[in-house]
Amino acid sequence: MAEVRRSAVATERISGLTGFERERRSEFSRAWRRFKRYRPGLAGLAFIGVLVVFALVPSLFAPYDPIAQDTAMRGAPPSWAHPFGFDHVGRDILSRIIWGSRIAMLVGLGATAIAVTIGVTIGATAGFFGGWVDSILSRFVDTLLAFPTLVLLIVLAAIIGPSLLTVIVVIGTTTWASYARVVRADVLSLREREFVLAARASGASQARVIFRHILPNAMGPVIVLATLGIGGIIILESALSFLGLGVQPPTPSWGAMISDGRAFIRHYPQIAIAPGVMITLTVLAFNLFGDGLRDALDPRQRE
Repeated sequence: MAEVRRSAVATERISGLTGFERERRSEFSRAWRRFKRYRPGLAGLAFIGVLVVFALVPSLFAPYDPIAQDTAMRGAPPSWAHPFGFDHVGRDILSRIIWGSRIAMLVGLGATAIAVTIGVTIGATAGFFGGWVDSILSRFVDTLLAFPTLVLLIVLAAIIGPSLLTVIVVIGTTTWASYARVVRADVLSLREREFVLAARASGASQARVIFRHILPNAMGPVIVLATLGIGGIIILESALSFLGLGVQPPTPSWGAMISDGRAFIRHYPQIAIAPGVMITLTVLAFNLFGDGLRDALDPRQRE
């Protein structure tokens, strides 16, 4: 009888320990079901997955060397062996597009990570402490938002010097203001909620209250905003590369490829059209994925 009781107690303990995990898995399952209902979001996720694979191992998918030149094939039209044709110096466009996905993903994800880190830190600080701290940080955010982003990027990139690292850092440190504003608004609301007041009453430090209780409840909108913002960052990187202030040749970049094809648009349109279509599809994929993620993470959604 004693062994039976001990077995029953052990079973209760196990089920108690796994109850929270089951609840989290159940919430994830509900969010995934809500996301799957939005078919364009699934298509966007699939396209992004393909780009990530290309960016990780481009050498496995690119049929040719992206910087190898065959002057006899300059501007050659698409064919079965070269589906996107050749550029103005005889390089395979498909291979350069595949390798260019690495630059797009590096800049998009890297700059977004920097922007989210800075924006969440400043927004949480302004919203939690309020008062003069909020006033100073909010005016700083408003000032940054008042600058034309592309003009600011061009000036900073020209001063620092064009390179991949420069593009990531410059874009990341100039696009965080929108994250700060969203986080500040959420923190202003969350800091007066009962669970935050209970954490303060129990003696929790300010750092613990911010990072353990407030920020996890404010990250949903940030994740959606970051997903939607990656497409915009890819466009900014393409614009800088188009102007010669981004990734330098011969490294493949979609923006630089469009710049190369600008002078040959009438005779060899595939040079500019192919990377332009890739930029469009990539930005569209991130926007569709962000829309689906927004619906999936919306607590007001019902099964």
